[in-house]
Amino acid sequence: MSLLGTLFGIKKENSDNIEVLNREAFADAIMVKDVQLVDVRTASEYGGGHIKNANNIDFFNPSNFESSFNKFDKQKPIYLYCRSGARSRKAAKKLINLGFSKVYDLKGGYMQWG
Repeated sequence: MSLLGTLFGIKKENSDNIEVLNREAFADAIMVKDVQLVDVRTASEYGGGHIKNANNIDFFNPSNFESSFNKFDKQKPIYLYCRSGARSRKAAKKLINLGFSKVYDLKGGYMQWG
């Protein structure tokens, strides 16, 4: 932790490998071709509306979660979102532990998208 972080209690998520982006920055980032974009909500939530071209991998299905993410390129950035940001934050930490090099999380989740 940096000196300022120590003084003010500021802590980064799992080092610099996870970055939380606001809606505008997230929207700009996912406009590139072949982006790895994943909605970690349930299939029912996904069916009720999602970001265009997002893959759906349910965070609450642990056996499918890991095997599904193993199909992605761990060296390319991956972009996550959920309903409010809590699940995607937990998912981001799991992905770092699975070997992903850079994970971006949508601040406030899908609730902030519309």
